[in-house]
Amino acid sequence: MTETLLYIDGTWRKGAQGRAIDVLNPATGQKIGTVARAEVSDLEAAAAAAAKGFAQWRDVSAFERCKLIRRAADILRERLETVAKILTEEQGKPLAESRAELQGSADILDWFAEEGRRSYGQLIPARAKGVQQMAIREPVGPVAAFTPWNFPVSQVVRKLGAALAAGCSVILKAAEETPASPAALVQAFADAGLPAGVLNLVYGVPAEISNFLVPHPVVRKISFTGSVPVGKHLAAMAGQHMKRSTMELGGHAPAMVFDDADIEHASKTLAFSKFRNAGQVCVSPTRFLVQDKVHDEFVSRFTALAKAVKVGDGLAPDTQMGPMVSERRRAAVEELIEDAVSKGAKLETGGNRIGNSGFFLEPTVLSGVTSAMRIMNEEPFGPVALMIPLKDMDEIAAEANRLPYGLAAYAFTRGAKNLQQLAARVETGMLTINHLGLALPELPFGGMKDSGYGTEGGSEAIHAYLNTKFVTQLV
Repeated sequence: MTETLLYIDGTWRKGAQGRAIDVLNPATGQKIGTVARAEVSDLEAAAAAAAKGFAQWRDVSAFERCKLIRRAADILRERLETVAKILTEEQGKPLAESRAELQGSADILDWFAEEGRRSYGQLIPARAKGVQQMAIREPVGPVAAFTPWNFPVSQVVRKLGAALAAGCSVILKAAEETPASPAALVQAFADAGLPAGVLNLVYGVPAEISNFLVPHPVVRKISFTGSVPVGKHLAAMAGQHMKRSTMELGGHAPAMVFDDADIEHASKTLAFSKFRNAGQVCVSPTRFLVQDKVHDEFVSRFTALAKAVKVGDGLAPDTQMGPMVSERRRAAVEELIEDAVSKGAKLETGGNRIGNSGFFLEPTVLSGVTSAMRIMNEEPFGPVALMIPLKDMDEIAAEANRLPYGLAAYAFTRGAKNLQQLAARVETGMLTINHLGLALPELPFGGMKDSGYGTEGGSEAIHAYLNTKFVTQLV
């Protein structure tokens, strides 16, 4: 990549003042390009374009919208290898993970394209003769979508696919750390024939962009993926203007391992999930709540797997875990590890930087952690696993629910009673038991409590982009 531009009203352009932000390769720490910085005039132009695009796109039939979205998905598949390399260079994850993200993103677009054709209304039986009663579904309007750097394409399509399928236009504010891969997705839509103004892409200073777009009268819907503090701020701002919002925020996922579990299977499955994308995943397992009888065995097996993870440049064919996205993120995780160790946690493995270039951090396992440590209360968002021995279901459920987060949870058990109690007692938006079963296009994807509200997957996801209008008439 060299220079990523803004995309406004069907045209790639620099910001009004020509300013740009450097983009670094996290595997080397070196500059690999720039991204244009939007000014207020650029944002105003994007809002005007979105208003114009919405007026046109809402009148395109759901059938035709479906065909165009699926065409864009196919173009993304055709360009998969090129875009995957770009994604890895700017984000750091192994190339295999980038390919999987892009393939999954195309599948999400296919799913939403078809859901748009099934946004049914209702005919409601009337009480009086000659009265007709209808509930009609129509697009809510232009959408402001804010997406993160950890999954720079798949988090975009969860918002973009639903919005476009419903008939909405979009102003997309993607992450400055990873700008080129979302731009490649936008180009796929442009090449598929999406009318100018329906999709607009901006970058810049995040607070400036959100403070402009959220209250803007053109924007009627907000969708945000990111941290809890920023999500709460944007949700409050949206509420002041009576705007609908979807919030997919952070987590601190419990991974519950019971003494009747297949320990080998549990350790392998959870280690794979933990160190995917260097732990920079909102649903990454972080607190490993292990029943006393199997705690030592599980920690031993998991630690051995952590030590065996091959860390390196994501473009290298044998890399299993890449770098963290930035020096700031690495330093934040190191600070949490240091706090835990200073308060008595045992470093089973890891905790150190790797090499003299890039933002690498060893896969890390901590045991002997307590709730007095910051890492047990703040989302680590890095390659760190916290091991906690607990006695029984009551203790495990209590710890799982202790924090205000409620995005995802994992459990491994073969007991029927445990299975029933887990589903009933764990406060989480998503729970996967004995396997990794989250994030497929047809499944709900979202949290509860401080982890947000609304879903960005499954049959419900498109509803947030539709208004229900009631029409009754005497015929």
